[in-house]
Amino acid sequence: MWRATALTIFPEMFPGPLGHSLAGKALKEGVWSLEAVDIRRFATDRHGTVDDAPFGGGAGMVMKPDVLSAAIGSVSQPGVPRLLMSPRGAPFSQARARELAKGPGVLLVCGRFEGVDERVIEAHALEEVSVGDFVLSGGEIAAMAVMDGCVRLLPGVMGAAHSGDEESFEDGLLEYPHYTRPATWAGPDGIERRVPEILVSGHHGKVAEWRMKQREEITRSRRPDLWQRRRPAKTKIGRAHV
Repeated sequence: MWRATALTIFPEMFPGPLGHSLAGKALKEGVWSLEAVDIRRFATDRHGTVDDAPFGGGAGMVMKPDVLSAAIGSVSQPGVPRLLMSPRGAPFSQARARELAKGPGVLLVCGRFEGVDERVIEAHALEEVSVGDFVLSGGEIAAMAVMDGCVRLLPGVMGAAHSGDEESFEDGLLEYPHYTRPATWAGPDGIERRVPEILVSGHHGKVAEWRMKQREEITRSRRPDLWQRRRPAKTKIGRAHV
């Protein structure tokens, strides 16, 4: 069983959306488990204090190293990655989600306030992870995003093993456009729109070719950063065949 543990001062936020749809079904069926641990349980005073003013001054409060370290130590397991949700972390990727899904689980530390005492990050070798170039009020929502990204990749959760093979980011490209019935549809603007003819042609080879071209064009126009990272690899492969 794949195990996820969230360290948070708001354990009641979990499982939240993870209790529904694919992740929720898999949770009920025992494909994975989720434990939300309240960091306040490890506070050393009767008020349950988990934060204090930063050394050097400045706005906000910082999560106390003694309290957070005790919480991490209570659930940390050998071989289980320890992630800290942080806007200064490395971007979480589909590749990292696949790596984590292949392992025994993940421990996610949900920061609050201005951040976490740097010494805790060093002492527990926390991997700082970001879900985007924006700031949230806490790490809980980011942790849920990471969990969902991993859980859906667990065997049997999505159904067919190849369900995610052509999704965005799987091979450095974004996904192609999707269409379903009716084949002709008029939106609120009154314009009649038809499904691309190639998709109803029954020619699977041409459909695959069309989809790949769409993926490349969408990636090139919307995510030039992904496109630039992909191009050197394609060029290297091409030269190898010369």
